[in-house]
Amino acid sequence: MKRRSSLEITLPEAKPKKSIQKQENIISFSQFTLTPNFPPSISGMQRVVKDQQNSRSSKPATIHASAQSGDLSGVQKRLRENPSLINDRNPVMANTPLHVAASHNRVEVVKFLLNLAGPETVDLEAKNMYGETPLHMAAKNGCNEAAELLLCHGASTEAKANNGMTPLHLSVWHSLRAEDNSTVKTLLEHNADCSAKDDEGMTPLNHLSQGSGNDKLRALLNSYLEEQRKRRAIEACSETKAKMDELEKELSNLVGLHALKLQLRKWAKGMLLDERRRTLGLKVGTRRPPHMAFLGNPGTGKTMVARILGKLLFMVGILATDKVTEVQRTDLVGEFVGHTGPKTRKVVGVSLILSKFYMLCKDRITLEGIKTVADLIESETTEKQRKEMNGGLVDPLLVNARENLDLRLDFDCLDTNDLLTITLEDLQGGIRAFSK
Repeated sequence: MKRRSSLEITLPEAKPKKSIQKQENIISFSQFTLTPNFPPSISGMQRVVKDQQNSRSSKPATIHASAQSGDLSGVQKRLRENPSLINDRNPVMANTPLHVAASHNRVEVVKFLLNLAGPETVDLEAKNMYGETPLHMAAKNGCNEAAELLLCHGASTEAKANNGMTPLHLSVWHSLRAEDNSTVKTLLEHNADCSAKDDEGMTPLNHLSQGSGNDKLRALLNSYLEEQRKRRAIEACSETKAKMDELEKELSNLVGLHALKLQLRKWAKGMLLDERRRTLGLKVGTRRPPHMAFLGNPGTGKTMVARILGKLLFMVGILATDKVTEVQRTDLVGEFVGHTGPKTRKVVGVSLILSKFYMLCKDRITLEGIKTVADLIESETTEKQRKEMNGGLVDPLLVNARENLDLRLDFDCLDTNDLLTITLEDLQGGIRAFSK
């Protein structure tokens, strides 16, 4: 018989089910542990979280937070405690509670702030760090109801932010993103200016791309733009007639001088009609400022007529000031070489009467005054313009034709084609005037 070695040990077979169950028990227990090295303390964690929540709830909400969330009772409570908070600025953005409420369309809060009567009243045109008013904030966020409330209480549609944008500019931007034109329409119904330009010279209409996706918004802006232009032209009509009536009254005090009166009527009517053209959105070139020489024997009233004429030209808008400066030769000639130029430039820019101008050519030093005037003309005109003035007939012909156009037009004319079209009749009148 063979003896069994003492080293031979028979091990029982492993029981996989119990092992798996044990592993499952370990996994199940690990679900309640936060880290392998730190045992959980659930009751302690709950106390910490609860203390943090109590700490937050014990801290009073600011008036800006209440305005943003629409908590009207919270806003009222803060203002009862401190009425000066109605225009309080928040950090960084410098928004007032009205800014915040308007930008989140909290209508009830906006209404309460606008109607609040007391020692402190809401600043409807307060500006934040970007120069935006509450209406700007409502417009750029598409808060139509808040914008309507602000407009009904007199908020300015022409207020400009630091970049020159009006609320209409910002509402157009929002409309492009959200495809909602309601705020744009609300502003237009309250006479927001479609022609207002920002610091880059762009109107709200200029911010639209040329694609076909903005057709409704473009049509809306164009319709109000045309309506506004016509309304301004009609309003300007009464002012224009009043200016012409005043001019005729002043001209009636002058005896004779029929040719001068006719020329003055042409200038005045042309300038006033140019104002009409610009209000209708038409591009009109700048007219040449009038230059006149009063000739005649001494004592015939040349200087007196020139003074009266300067005031009349200012009255109808041809001159920027009614200041008439009369200068003699000694007023333009300097005491030393190099002094005449600055003295001459100093008086240029007003209605300047060069009394006895021929006296400037008497001696050598006065040539500096003539050179100063010549240098001024050269610096303000191009070589092409000077050539046309020296030898061309086209330019003065068109100037005369334009004056003839202005004479035959009525101040009630609003047709853009009629206001711009020079006819053959006008050209013929220009030729006749030139030949004279």
